Amino acid sequence: MSIKRMTIPDDFILGAAASAWQTEGWSGKKPGQDSWPDLWYKNDRHVWHNGYGPAVATDFINRFREDVQLMKLAGLTHYRTSINWSRFLTDYEAVTVDEEYAAYYDQLFDELLVNGIEPMICLEHYELPGYLLEQYGGWGSKKVVELYVRYVEQVFARYHHKVTRWFTFNEPIVVQTRVYLDALRWPYEQNTGKWMQWNHHKVLATAKVVKLFREKGYPGTVGCILNPEVTYPRSHAVHDQRAAEVYDLFYNRVFLDPLVHGTYPAELFTLLEKHAVTWDYHADELAIIRDNTVDELGINLYYPHRVKAPSRAWHPDTPFHPAWYYEPFELPGRKMNNSRGWEIYPQIVYDMAMRIKNDYRNVPWFVAESGMGVENEGQFRNADGVIADDYRIRFISEHLWQTLRAKEDGANCHGYMLWAFTDNVSPMNAFKNRYGLIEIDLNNDRARRPKASANWFRQLRDSRELVVDIDDEWR
Repeated sequence: MSIKRMTIPDDFILGAAASAWQTEGWSGKKPGQDSWPDLWYKNDRHVWHNGYGPAVATDFINRFREDVQLMKLAGLTHYRTSINWSRFLTDYEAVTVDEEYAAYYDQLFDELLVNGIEPMICLEHYELPGYLLEQYGGWGSKKVVELYVRYVEQVFARYHHKVTRWFTFNEPIVVQTRVYLDALRWPYEQNTGKWMQWNHHKVLATAKVVKLFREKGYPGTVGCILNPEVTYPRSHAVHDQRAAEVYDLFYNRVFLDPLVHGTYPAELFTLLEKHAVTWDYHADELAIIRDNTVDELGINLYYPHRVKAPSRAWHPDTPFHPAWYYEPFELPGRKMNNSRGWEIYPQIVYDMAMRIKNDYRNVPWFVAESGMGVENEGQFRNADGVIADDYRIRFISEHLWQTLRAKEDGANCHGYMLWAFTDNVSPMNAFKNRYGLIEIDLNNDRARRPKASANWFRQLRDSRELVVDIDDEWR
């Protein structure tokens, strides 16, 4: 171990993230305003830990003023959340705004700004309206792309004078990967063609929103929040290197390349065609993608992904899955977050930063999510009743150090944001693993209590100096 000190630039973001559906709850939600997570919860409540889901969540919609004061106490410079598309409108075809819900966001943005916290807003964080999934097949439909752009047009018109950092999606690959590639979430369908169609339409929707934003001349930027999995091969052998390349192609480059460079990787077309995976795209759509790349990226980073060449044959009756080309590989002796089952390897931040610098024109970006979910945190409560989450402080310190080290080495990185500000509902895991700087007490009317990490984060923001013990292997 060695002690390292690093100065944090004054304009460097030290914030935290959340989403509408994971925090707001259903208070005031009208019939017909279900999102995809809402329908999943209603159809499959038993898969959510202890039955908790989006119905109440943290009740942020009624307690946002209290929570903004806690953000201020914890020293956040920025807060990223989403607008829930399914609740922002009462008619998705006519694009009729729900004025009650829209007024709540006016109040939230005003509250953030008056307290010196800049809002950063995602336009979709899994919150596809359930109506559009049931009526059109969700992001498999070009009609949904157009309805999304019309929704975004309403959002921009209303809030452009309060919000200048916009993001089309958070983790746009996730829903279709869990539903149509892995068939692990409702409505459970293994269909690689649908998976690719959803990917393409979200890329196209992003380009159309960038085009709209620029044509309207609004101040600020439009980006996208991605969750690329920093991928390491088991060995230097050609077959393991190839496994990592293909994993990277299907899970990372499928969004990174078109959003930053304006084109899909040629090999993506080749492999999809080789495996008879069909999807609908047109030359004019590719031209829109080419001409409207994003202004910036947010990058969500939690754990590395390690792969090796496959050792088993693919069953001929199973539809094509990218796992045809790889198998997971577990590094012996890896450091683990055993609550979440994820490897802890802070160097993923530096390695991703260098990838963006060298392969993606050093586009502006920031760490949009980084955090450590821990089960049964009550066991760490001290004599003062505060959760002494030293493990979280260490996790943040090590990952932030890698971020700042990358910035010193030329990465165009502008900040580090935590997942999450408070404990909140996660898909299926619900409140099982706690991520927040602020505790949510489910047994006491969702009372809020700062953890030790909240005070530490405030001191970090005020001092603008990071002091951390660094393992030699991460130097």
